[in-house]
Amino acid sequence: MAEYMEIIKDFKAKKYAPVYFLHGEESFFINNIVTLFENELLDESQKSFNQYILYGKEVDINQIISTARKFPMMGDQQLIVVKEAQEIKDLKKSEGIEVLIHYLKTPVPSTILVFAYQHKSLDKRSKLSKVLTKTTVMMEAKKMYDNQIGSWIQNYLDTKSLKMSKKGIMMLSENIGNNLQRLSTEIDKLALNITKGDEINEQHIQNYVGINRDYNIFELQKALSFGDFSKAFKIIEYFTLNLSKNPFVLTINQLFAYFNKILIIHQSSIKENHQLASLIGVNPFFVGEYLNASKRYSLPIVLRNIALVHDTDLKFKGIKPFASPKGKESALLKELIFKLMH
Repeated sequence: MAEYMEIIKDFKAKKYAPVYFLHGEESFFINNIVTLFENELLDESQKSFNQYILYGKEVDINQIISTARKFPMMGDQQLIVVKEAQEIKDLKKSEGIEVLIHYLKTPVPSTILVFAYQHKSLDKRSKLSKVLTKTTVMMEAKKMYDNQIGSWIQNYLDTKSLKMSKKGIMMLSENIGNNLQRLSTEIDKLALNITKGDEINEQHIQNYVGINRDYNIFELQKALSFGDFSKAFKIIEYFTLNLSKNPFVLTINQLFAYFNKILIIHQSSIKENHQLASLIGVNPFFVGEYLNASKRYSLPIVLRNIALVHDTDLKFKGIKPFASPKGKESALLKELIFKLMH
């Protein structure tokens, strides 16, 4: 099983495989590799003759393999990219699978065939998966855990020679979560709108990403940590007036993650800030806020609050009854914040 950086490194060294099968939930890694092949494998003069972009809904395996068996025109290689490969209907049927397996036994050396199987992973128990693992460069793009996002943002900034304040990194990670495609897009947008060499700060993020520097999930968690009910309620008021930018589901998920981190602190014997930061997945700079929250919210209260967040989620989904269907999100969030802090 290949790793993302391994594929990138081999590509830069012009070490190509006949077939790549990229699958998994995290589109960012798959899209980056596909873009790399599309943009850099062939010269512009070769692309019109030897580059084929196919879509899973529009082709079957026989059509893909028929194209793969062609020889390049006036060049040494041809590239075939199959986007949305999960939509290929006969990839789920024995006939189509056998045609693909037959090709994998003797792929055409001058063809580079890339499957982009998006949004889900191939069943590892299947016959096709086992054959692909042995005969292709196969990469599974897994979703990142929330506690890895801060480090990923920092690494991405480093590759772009960009600097961002610690609070800025936390604002992006807490408000956008593990959507790497959106995170990378927003960071690229920020890079275009700041003076070269400047540090990206909270004001930049408010101006160009649309995350309010004073009313965001990061500031809500801070208000919870220090027991500032007035500020927490103002933030919730802002959220409910701007639900398109602050979706109810994201707020609930982040509140669950917040109290889960406090629970981990209660259950851990670690006292050193850097180790605690690694354990709960935050920058060491912000560990103090979570330690303060762990003192404010005892273990029984943390467990109660996690149950309250879960209960609110069930009410929102209609699994449990709620008395105020009009303005449901607003009423639920206001009720939740009051209960969490009292």
